[in-house]
Amino acid sequence: MATSTFKDFRNGVKPNWCPGCGDFSVQAAIQRAAANVGLTPEELVLVSGIGCSGRISGYIRSYGFHGVHGRALPIAQGVKMANRDLTVIAAGGDGDGFAIGIGHTIHAMRRNMDITYIVMDNQVYGLTKGQTSPRSDDGFVTSSTPDGSIERALSPMETALISGATFVAQSFSSDIKDLTATIEAGIQHKGFSIINVYSPCVTYNKVNTYEWFKENLTKLTDIDGYDPTNRTMAMNTLMENNSLVTGIIYQEERPSYQEMVKGYADKPLVQSQTNLEPELFQELVNEFM
Repeated sequence: MATSTFKDFRNGVKPNWCPGCGDFSVQAAIQRAAANVGLTPEELVLVSGIGCSGRISGYIRSYGFHGVHGRALPIAQGVKMANRDLTVIAAGGDGDGFAIGIGHTIHAMRRNMDITYIVMDNQVYGLTKGQTSPRSDDGFVTSSTPDGSIERALSPMETALISGATFVAQSFSSDIKDLTATIEAGIQHKGFSIINVYSPCVTYNKVNTYEWFKENLTKLTDIDGYDPTNRTMAMNTLMENNSLVTGIIYQEERPSYQEMVKGYADKPLVQSQTNLEPELFQELVNEFM
């Protein structure tokens, strides 16, 4: 069996994120986690959407696909269905996953496809110069809300619980050890894993800073008696802490989508016999004439 290190997942492309952006740590954590669980670059697919975080698929040595806004999950699910042997990670920002892509996010969670979804949550639209996102707090002042946002912020972890996600976790980009371990657990989970990562935007979000998160985040491992298999406890804990927790919030074992599909081939399409006899080919063509 081939072994890899995180260096094998480097491709030499220098990210153009702002210095200090939390996404650098997310990139490093994915590379380390992939190596730690025994993957090679040829066994990993990273699908991303639009936004600053959407660039991540070009910064890691693996198969990659840079999709359109809010559509990373449909592509990632299609890849997994076509080749069940690949490890598939979808990645994007809070705008990508919780605004235009929220419909895909909810249905992917309830479907329980065996992929991992990493959301880099900076609570602002960074690529388009700092407008509010669905994760911006009440009163958040931006170019699109000069008098402060009047909308309530979406709680993605609560949404994940009620949508049927079987692995729900949250981390902080500054805690690279916890972030790496959480991504490893998400990859190894047999089902849909959503990992929301607080990844501060140092350019356009001067409220939810590294210092702010360090003062306000609570590790679930510090809560006595916390049980990540107890869905009710998970929801109550999120509500009591304004969702500002890190760790594995909830995990359950349930058959993945692929296991439920009748007739789903054990062998991926890439390994299937695609040569057709001329007679069969003509018969198929005739059906469309």
